Amino acid sequence: MTAQRSAAPGRARVRLLPLLAAVLVGALIWKLPHPEAVEPRAWHLLAVFVATIVAIIARPLPVAAVALVGITVAVLSRTLSMAEALSGFGQSVVWLVVSAFFIASGFIRTGLGTRIAYHFMALLGKRSLGLSYGLVATDLVLAPAIPSNTARAGGVIFPILRSLGKTFGSEVEAGTARKISSFLTLTAYQGTVITSAMFLTAMAANPLAVQLAGRMNIQITWGLWALAAVVPGFLSLVAVPFLIYRLYPPEIRETPAAAAVARAELARMGPMKRSEWILAGVFILMLVLWIFGGALRVDSTAAAMAGVSILLLSGALTWDHLLAEREAWNTLVWFATLLMMAGFLNDFGLIPWFSDTVSRALSGMSWVPAFLGLSLTYFYAHYLFASNTAHVSAMYAPFLGVALAVGTPPLLAGLILAFFSNLYAGLTHYGTAPGPILYGSGNVPLGVWWGVGAAASVANIVIWLGVGGLWWKILGLW
Repeated sequence: MTAQRSAAPGRARVRLLPLLAAVLVGALIWKLPHPEAVEPRAWHLLAVFVATIVAIIARPLPVAAVALVGITVAVLSRTLSMAEALSGFGQSVVWLVVSAFFIASGFIRTGLGTRIAYHFMALLGKRSLGLSYGLVATDLVLAPAIPSNTARAGGVIFPILRSLGKTFGSEVEAGTARKISSFLTLTAYQGTVITSAMFLTAMAANPLAVQLAGRMNIQITWGLWALAAVVPGFLSLVAVPFLIYRLYPPEIRETPAAAAVARAELARMGPMKRSEWILAGVFILMLVLWIFGGALRVDSTAAAMAGVSILLLSGALTWDHLLAEREAWNTLVWFATLLMMAGFLNDFGLIPWFSDTVSRALSGMSWVPAFLGLSLTYFYAHYLFASNTAHVSAMYAPFLGVALAVGTPPLLAGLILAFFSNLYAGLTHYGTAPGPILYGSGNVPLGVWWGVGAAASVANIVIWLGVGGLWWKILGLW
């Protein structure tokens, strides 16, 4: 009991330090002189915004709690009115993400996601490289409807990966992770980073980037995002696992047992249940509406909400299931808050002022080298972030504004920075939420993880800017 009492103040101090750091950063920005061209409220909101981002990174409180505190400070300091502070909750893109989280829970609860994974394992799992492609293919199929890469990589892929490790006697405890578990862990992580970049609804911060781009009159639809990402995305999904196979190869190359395990698990699961068929139908319906929504005049959020409604009416999901989805409700709070703050920073004139100031410093440069430097800086700055959301919230709008100011074609700039907002997560073991889960398995040494991440980042940049650039030229994006 004494030890517990003494430990509690220690934990409190650890949580208090990053909170104080966030407050200090905000206070310093609040007191800085601001340019006359920018509305005074913008400078004050920037102080609240930066303090919120620092707290999200440092995690003295859960992200949603930090966001709630940020709203409260913005209102009590009279930086925003209550109506302005709560305006983010009325944004349709917020409810698109929340609805997609509910759909994601269906894949987990019904077992359809696991069934898809075993089908790919049975088809491709005779060799270790093929097995890795099977895990990546599962992630790819699930990505359009599951905006949580944690749910995909941590909830579906990781349990199967651990089971495969036991099947092949490749376990950390026995010192045999190099047999195959290390390789599969690395490919699963890099795979989910790439699939997150391929669909607007594959990662929670993607709609945030789209909304910020929209405030600069750049309209990115679900279909345009998917079409622009399909060629470089598929090429990366093929090239990166093969690159890892060459850099950090598994000791076991032939894996016929994996296909046998998959077939046995499918036999154990039996035929698809009614709830799985319903979910599969809803998934296909939503994809059709998202792809052809413009022609059909169906809003993407309405399509997602229709999918959730069908699942509720059919009984495939219940309201209690939705209430239990804590991640969805947490996302509602922090996503709406960050979207609101970033939007008002633009409306109050801070982002345009920043873009104009930096573009004047870059005057005389062609947009190609200027944007290349901007995009690479944006990419590798992720070494400093432990959250895609924090990175996008803090840097996407300013960097996009500067890219437009130096003459970069708007759609090209908006999409590349949005794609990079996922691809950069592969750099480190903390780059995105599945990182700590997969790295926490102990299958991969830290140095190897970072080395493979750096190599994969170069491959992805070359593919997405090189081959992707040619593809986007064909599409007329620049």
